[in-house]
Amino acid sequence: MLDESTFRQNMPEFADTGRYPSSQFNFYLKLGKKLLPEDRWVDFYDEGLTFFVAHYLALFARNAALASVGAAGKVVGNETAKAVDGVSKSMDVSGILYPDAGYWNQTSYGIQFFMLIRIVGAGGIQL
Repeated sequence: MLDESTFRQNMPEFADTGRYPSSQFNFYLKLGKKLLPEDRWVDFYDEGLTFFVAHYLALFARNAALASVGAAGKVVGNETAKAVDGVSKSMDVSGILYPDAGYWNQTSYGIQFFMLIRIVGAGGIQL
């Protein structure tokens, strides 16, 4: 069963409890447990919860950073082009985003969660 210690061990990028507070981890874990039925996710339950919580913690940190400039809650899409001092860079992310994933495409954790949703939601397969 996923707990905070295991989560932070498996996802060391979230080890900073200042940036990713325990209160937020627990909030999103509780939400995930309500939204992801364990009997449906079976062996993928902890992994699903891990990516679910990681997605929301990443968005929490993004919103916290935006709050410092008065833009908390601003919807931000995937950046595909940037220009600085006459130099521009663009990236094609179409090959790694799921067309139907919408909101889950906001983070790499959401993309991994969505991949698991598709596996778990597929049910039995008959050949």
